[in-house]
Amino acid sequence: MNALKVTVLLAGLTGLFVLMGNAIGGASGMVIAFAIAVVMNVGAYWFSDKLAIKMSRAVEVSPQQAPDLHRMVEVLAERAEIPKPKVYIVNDPSPNAFATGRNPANAAVAVNTGLMNLLTPDEVFGVVAHEIAHIKNRDTLTMTVVATIAGAITMLAQFAQIAAIFGGVGRSDDGEGTNPIGLLIMALVAPFAAMIMQLAVSRAREFEADKWGAKFAGTPDGLSNALLKLERGTTAIPTRTDPAHAPLYIVNPLKGHGGFSKLFMTHPPIEERVAKLRAL
Repeated sequence: MNALKVTVLLAGLTGLFVLMGNAIGGASGMVIAFAIAVVMNVGAYWFSDKLAIKMSRAVEVSPQQAPDLHRMVEVLAERAEIPKPKVYIVNDPSPNAFATGRNPANAAVAVNTGLMNLLTPDEVFGVVAHEIAHIKNRDTLTMTVVATIAGAITMLAQFAQIAAIFGGVGRSDDGEGTNPIGLLIMALVAPFAAMIMQLAVSRAREFEADKWGAKFAGTPDGLSNALLKLERGTTAIPTRTDPAHAPLYIVNPLKGHGGFSKLFMTHPPIEERVAKLRAL
């Protein structure tokens, strides 16, 4: 069922990207957009870990540089029955963490310096367990590919807005110029559609990773306490990141202001996640 959901999601995002190509450049634009989508999917599959690491400016650390963190990753990977992922640290005062990689054999866990300074060892252990759960469940590949396509849709939408302002670009199949009104509508609607598709899996996968993370850690207490601290910490010290990559993090690094913005949160509300953890 999870594989079916992922397939439908990726097909939907690719279809949306192709439709935008058609709106901008007609049949030729549609073909070009499809080719780009295929290249992005292949590239995201093979280089998802490198892309995420580069964008976050994470630095790989050795067991000598971060012995406690390496020990946590090693213990939890053994409990999850996966190879030990690479360990990275991000020089960012905003407390957060993420995992990436196309499969458990090519995975990495990255932790911000702000998280290491804020949390107790038990809480860090709970966070790392959550990220190990993502790797075990292969969520990392799914969300990186989705983030790549969603980010491309956003960039294409920005180009479409500029094209609409100047009256459209290219020629449609019937020989007429593209409709600037239709182009503008597509440019405004497509990013929201891509975001909704992302949310279709991102929220559910966080609950699942919380559950398995608590199992690997042996207790839900460390993770539940960490989530509360991280929520406050990321609010007090926000970070700058591409919105398309926000779902990769353990807590949302981009804070809304309540109300309507809650509909587009990349993560479930922290209070719901903590309640589910404590119910375990």
